[in-house]
Amino acid sequence: MKRREFIKTSLVASSVLLSADIFADVTKQPIDARDVSKIVFPEKRPLIIHSDRPPLLESPRGVFTDAITPNDAFFVRWHSPKIVTHTEIEDYRITIKGLVENRLDISLKSLKNDYKQVELTAVLQCGGNSRSAFKPTTNGIQWGSGAMGCASWKGVRLKDVLDKAGLSKDARWINFNGSDKSAFYKAPNLVRELEIKEITDDIIIAYEMNGKELPFLNGYPVRLVIPGSYSDSWIKMLTEIEVTKEYKKLYYMDKGYRIPDNESESETPSHHASKTKPITTMNTKSIIGYPTSKTTIKVGKELVVKGVAFDAGHGIKDVFISLDEGKSWQKSKLNKEISSYAFREFNLSLKPKQKGKLTIMAKAINTLGEEQPFAKEILWNHGGYKYNGIDSVTIKVV
Repeated sequence: MKRREFIKTSLVASSVLLSADIFADVTKQPIDARDVSKIVFPEKRPLIIHSDRPPLLESPRGVFTDAITPNDAFFVRWHSPKIVTHTEIEDYRITIKGLVENRLDISLKSLKNDYKQVELTAVLQCGGNSRSAFKPTTNGIQWGSGAMGCASWKGVRLKDVLDKAGLSKDARWINFNGSDKSAFYKAPNLVRELEIKEITDDIIIAYEMNGKELPFLNGYPVRLVIPGSYSDSWIKMLTEIEVTKEYKKLYYMDKGYRIPDNESESETPSHHASKTKPITTMNTKSIIGYPTSKTTIKVGKELVVKGVAFDAGHGIKDVFISLDEGKSWQKSKLNKEISSYAFREFNLSLKPKQKGKLTIMAKAINTLGEEQPFAKEILWNHGGYKYNGIDSVTIKVV
């Protein structure tokens, strides 16, 4: 394909149709109780819309019953409203510059043909996923639990590209930049840095997602994939990699995407932590995909609870289900692990014994013994990052 174009008319239509009424009661609704929009973005099914510019789309809870999230159901998170709406593939290049022996301008064709191809299944999750569960309300997009997804990513190892460029002896930091731009000249672009010692074989430059080219809204034509890390570092529409000796001061590294640098990683609304650190590796988490808060089931009938669990790549050991607010737990069945970085499916069959409301809770434990805390045990941070409280849904039994 010589040219890939995002359907501009759909974006125009969306911006005309969206109104304040759609979002008027979003913050008043319980987590994950929001309806999908009637407006559909290109290459996407109906999703929960938090913003149309930049596109901020959340997957509904029901998506999370399978280990692989379909491309059209995958969440979307952009920081800058000025995103590319078409790409001339013949002209597209990833520039490798700075402290390298050979400056490279890599075409998509070269990426596919001149390097070893690798595939990796991994979870992509926004650092603010489930932010709306924090009380009091924190800064940032009030995501439910759908600012995440799991896909099979295909591309080339970042290490292989850097090896071909040849790092100089003074090289220490790698800077990543994409095509999206800020609306105002003083507003910061999303640029991320990694120290060279952080570069592992699992970090790839991906051009495929679940066997197909990346959707435009998920970073076409290529994006960075950093398994186990939150999505703020997974730069979309990657165009530039710069190698430097010194650390660059950048907004999203030094001010954004940071949490308190203390043992509990917490603070209070009235006293913000004076010392902070970047959010990096993901913590242990599980989400119930079915049933949802809208489910009604007859008493005595079989109900199969389904969901997914994941962590930073150590692997999920167990997922437990509780029907009595965490007083007792039943071990669920885990499906085969696709990858230690991927969603792990869990399920448990049960039969509700009495009518009324029934709250179902899920708690994941990884191979290190790290487990999800109760929601009431989650401590507050002003950015609303890294929420991983025990998940729950309340259904109706009739």
